[in-house]
Amino acid sequence: MSAAESNTSATGTGGTSVIDMTPEQTAEAIKNIAKNIRESSNKIREAVRTIHKSGAIDEVIEAIREATVAARDTAKEVNDVAKDVKNRGVVRETINTAEEINISAHDTAQTVKKTVSKKPKPGRDNKNIKRSTKTRKSKSRK
Repeated sequence: MSAAESNTSATGTGGTSVIDMTPEQTAEAIKNIAKNIRESSNKIREAVRTIHKSGAIDEVIEAIREATVAARDTAKEVNDVAKDVKNRGVVRETINTAEEINISAHDTAQTVKKTVSKKPKPGRDNKNIKRSTKTRKSKSRK
């Protein structure tokens, strides 16, 4: 296959390259293209008429209108709820409660930290803890 034959982007009628075509063949190819454009235009025109007569366009327009009205109504309801929540102070109350929880959690964390960081005082309980640890170590060696 030659380079001219494989060049499909520049082909005219019959798979021949435009470069290899005679002026008469080029004119014929252009006429065929024009004819195809006319035929396609007529088919499109006919399809639009048929779609219009079927009522499909009116149905699409009505569906779009209904969707638009629904979107508007939903946005209005969300706006009304947001205003109501704001007026009742729900947002402020929620923020205050969250701040109280944060403070309480911080205090709890500090208490736990202080408890864990305290060194054990010498006494009877600590001896038992050390003795049981030594016992475990000696048993595991056997």
